[in-house]
Amino acid sequence: MRPESQPGQYVFASVSGGVPPGVVPVVTVAEAEGLTLVVRREEADEAGLAYGYVAGWITLRVHSALEAVGLTAAVAKELADADLSCNVVAGFHHDHLFVPYERAAEAVTLLEGLARRSG
Repeated sequence: MRPESQPGQYVFASVSGGVPPGVVPVVTVAEAEGLTLVVRREEADEAGLAYGYVAGWITLRVHSALEAVGLTAAVAKELADADLSCNVVAGFHHDHLFVPYERAAEAVTLLEGLARRSG
């Protein structure tokens, strides 16, 4: 699974009317209530976006098919057993996890252990 931390802090914000200038989201989700953006914390601060959750971004460097069964469940269980929240985004090539920033290194260590045990 090869979990890899991405540099920086990321936040979830909701906007209406489109992405503000100077903001380059790494994830967008269109919802009835507004457009959810996952962006670098600095960009959210500069744009005056409201947010609460500050996350670290972990990319699972394994190509998993979008229809694959079990990977997300195994990752979620491993992190939940450590009382670690996780927001998962499935990209075309990789899965991406957003975990509490202050525990991102711990999450990577747990996922590396899961990968070794799953061998």
